[in-house]
Amino acid sequence: MAISRTRTRQPAKAQASRAADEVRDVDYRALAQFRYELRKFVAFSESAARKERLTPQQHQALLSIKGFSQDKPVSVGELAKLLLIRHHTAVELVDRMTRLGLIVRLADPDDRRRSLVRLTAEGERRLRKLSKIHFEELSAVGNALTEMLRHFRRSGSLC
Repeated sequence: MAISRTRTRQPAKAQASRAADEVRDVDYRALAQFRYELRKFVAFSESAARKERLTPQQHQALLSIKGFSQDKPVSVGELAKLLLIRHHTAVELVDRMTRLGLIVRLADPDDRRRSLVRLTAEGERRLRKLSKIHFEELSAVGNALTEMLRHFRRSGSLC
């Protein structure tokens, strides 16, 4: 004998009410404004990199190497992970940046199969220049972003 499993359906009115509550819990305007401010910053960053004759990805690579290295060389594989790109793409990026004199490639003394990279003086100079204007831009938009995050916390959107 087969047991019949029937679902009890909620009335359409109850489903609509629950859906309306879920929509009220999301502050779409705040999310849209936050995403807009982030996109503006990314656009600013990409433009600043291009003015310095770097691609945005090259700028990100310089920043990742400097910011995550703790003054030790970073492996090409680690750089790929930090930039969210594939290893072979990171190899091509490292090759281009080496030709530009922004980084140097070193053999890992512990594992000769791994390549390590570190910034050159030129890479340091260009990153310092870009970082200075990025901090200036962040201080200009920082108050707006901080206020948006406070709003998210007050509304319970962020834990």
